[in-house]
Amino acid sequence: MINTFATLLIFQTIGEGLAYALALPVPGPVIGMVLLFVYLLLKDDAIEKLAPTSLALLRHLSLLFVPAGVGIMVHFQRVATEWLPIAAALLASTVVSIVVTAAVVKGLQK
Repeated sequence: MINTFATLLIFQTIGEGLAYALALPVPGPVIGMVLLFVYLLLKDDAIEKLAPTSLALLRHLSLLFVPAGVGIMVHFQRVATEWLPIAAALLASTVVSIVVTAAVVKGLQK
């Protein structure tokens, strides 16, 4: 389990370092995920090593939403004041995500 956490944190740290050093507009964790994906494609036995702990983390993924919920409660007054732009951004991003996903799926089916 420690090795899996270390591997995940190493890739996240490398992604953060690259994003900072190269002033990339992409968040470091996203770069780290891409690097981890490439690593998993190149090294076949890494999947078997990372899978058990990764699945355990996914089972408890809802716990990662607790800080976001606390943040919303702490800033409830601001959310209440600016509910319209927040709702518009959520609606627009949802529609864009659905359209892009549909386009990608349609493109991959060809």
